[in-house]
Amino acid sequence: MNLSEITNGLNDKQCQSVTLNNEKNVLILAGAGSGKTRVLTHRIVYLITQKDIRIDAILAVTFTNKAAAAIREKLSILLRRPIQSMWVGTFHGLAHRLLRAHYEKARLTSGFQILDAQDQFRIIKRLMKENNIDESKFPIRKVQWFINNQKDEGIRAQDIDPGYNYFIKNNLEVFELYEAHCQTNDLIDFAELLIRSYELLKNNTDLLNHYQARFEHILVDEFQDTNTVQYKWIKLLFSGNNRVFCVGDDDQSIYGWRGAKIENITKLYTDFFPIETIHLEQNYRSTGNILNASNALIAHNTNRMGKSLWTDAGNGELIDVYKARTETDEADYVISSIQKLITDDASPSDCAILYRSNAQSRIFEEALIKYNIPYIIYGGLRFLERAEIKNALGYLRLIENSADNVAFERVVNFPTRGIGNTTVEKIRTFAQDNHTSLFQAAIQISSTLPTRSANALNGFIKLIEQMTDNTKYLGLSEKVANLLNTSGLMVHYSNDKTDKAGSKKENLEELITAAQQYNHEQDSEMNEVVGFISLASLDFSGDTINQNVQLMTIHSAKGLEFPYVFLVGMEEDLFPSRQSKDEPHLMDEERRLCYVGMTRVMKKLSLSYAIKRFLHGEFLHAYPSRFLDEIPSRYLNKIKAKFSATIQNYNADNTFNQNITPKSDGQLFIGAPVKHAKFGLGTVLNFEGQDDSVRIQIKFKQVGTKWLISSYANLEFV
Repeated sequence: MNLSEITNGLNDKQCQSVTLNNEKNVLILAGAGSGKTRVLTHRIVYLITQKDIRIDAILAVTFTNKAAAAIREKLSILLRRPIQSMWVGTFHGLAHRLLRAHYEKARLTSGFQILDAQDQFRIIKRLMKENNIDESKFPIRKVQWFINNQKDEGIRAQDIDPGYNYFIKNNLEVFELYEAHCQTNDLIDFAELLIRSYELLKNNTDLLNHYQARFEHILVDEFQDTNTVQYKWIKLLFSGNNRVFCVGDDDQSIYGWRGAKIENITKLYTDFFPIETIHLEQNYRSTGNILNASNALIAHNTNRMGKSLWTDAGNGELIDVYKARTETDEADYVISSIQKLITDDASPSDCAILYRSNAQSRIFEEALIKYNIPYIIYGGLRFLERAEIKNALGYLRLIENSADNVAFERVVNFPTRGIGNTTVEKIRTFAQDNHTSLFQAAIQISSTLPTRSANALNGFIKLIEQMTDNTKYLGLSEKVANLLNTSGLMVHYSNDKTDKAGSKKENLEELITAAQQYNHEQDSEMNEVVGFISLASLDFSGDTINQNVQLMTIHSAKGLEFPYVFLVGMEEDLFPSRQSKDEPHLMDEERRLCYVGMTRVMKKLSLSYAIKRFLHGEFLHAYPSRFLDEIPSRYLNKIKAKFSATIQNYNADNTFNQNITPKSDGQLFIGAPVKHAKFGLGTVLNFEGQDDSVRIQIKFKQVGTKWLISSYANLEFV
């Protein structure tokens, strides 16, 4: 591949970034929609084809498995050869790869298991109960957060001095118990992957020297999202003789709440000196008005590194700003706007509704369901987090490694086989006293149990032994299919009366498909089953977009783009959040979050807010977000509440049902105070229908919410 092929289609700044002297460290300040992934990929191709850098001498770090897979696919196409030997992946994925390759030096066994958040929660809960730590005073979620937060900062329990802080002292006690439990049982949680791999390199000079010499070029995407231990991990691998190529955007740093440090991007100038900076400011996603408005908004943040997005695609439409009377009116406006777009041949999946917090989705979901518009909550329950998948993987883990205590506890009595909590507690106690696994403990104590309990436990032991023996020589997908049937999971979920759509059974079948499609070559440090389990534990999402309106938080929308975006709930104390008002650095992050939301859109952006919002059983007056005032009015088209918008039922065949048209007679509007002869005073929440058949939803102070037909209600407007 020659140089002209590599740079074909790149603009001047992209070309400069890709072909920069490979003797320099580089920071690419890449604005939203500026083609940063393309630059990163073509930089790797340039190093391999033009500078003769070996594929296995390159380390590329991303923040999602989806991004890593996209880079791998693009590289294999451009290079026209396999790239399995290249280390491309997330921080967690690459750390896991290191630990599998050098498990002994990391004080692990080859069969160590990865804990997900739910497994971690259950272990912490049990440890607290066993040690009489009151969870009403020390909520488990907060203790879990404390432990993970310390690890993200690179801090072990032994490094913490609680002083006279009662809260830290008790959290530290659980932290110590948890660390000891995980070490004894060969368990690794997500935060542990990073800190353990960092310690592995730091404490083994020969190993560190090997990887510093091996990775001649280290490329890191989304650098503004790195936390403390991730930054230390990269800094440790940098020897001064290898080179770093970092891509990031300080204006899109929105994960401070989960440990990301925006200051990491500025520390590059001291820790990786000398470093050259290139700005990517040409945007290929949005129109001029959207970019100009976004630039004006983010300019209110101080201490920025500075850049201004631009496009040669023209100004496009103004940004609509809708002033709704209530959140119900706001939802009606958004849904009627989406229906009009669909009528004009847009796909439902072209439209996204973005909000600050998940709790805001309800009112929009109700409207979408009511009018039969297909939608999906993006970033909802991950494929792995579904109970049926966790149960299936529990069996797979146990037949692969009978010492996997987490898997044992998950499946020992699922599907139900008569093994109660008392039996499990006896197994657990015996295992702890005799320093053995739960499975071995079960074998040894079964003869001491009452006949009924012994028979149930022996049945489970024989089942696992049989499954282990029968699947020993099967391929991965055959093994998964076999265990689903032999364990009884497939029958259980097929007969599940609560799963009328059969989605749980379909998810199990999808797991077989996932096993068939698993590419073991990129995880060659471990056997096929362990590699698949680890991949699933690190990230496996079964969500698909299809033809659905997308609902998601703005945080979930980062990295995505849509032709039409509705950014809702633009009110003080909602967006920006109330918690950020007195903290300048938090307000800056809220503004960056708004900037991210605005720059997701390709064609048309709508912002909306309500002057009244129904919360905690009453209407509260709301005030427009300060972010709306920070956008120059020349980029905005301000719309006041209208009640003549036609809302239609959207059918699966892309046709519409009979119109349902809310009308106003000059008195009826959402929020209107009314009086009923029997029910007393109330407030109008919603209304629908036409003429004499108009139905009105009213919240009465004394009798709650009721739907009344206008022509019979004889309401008095007060």
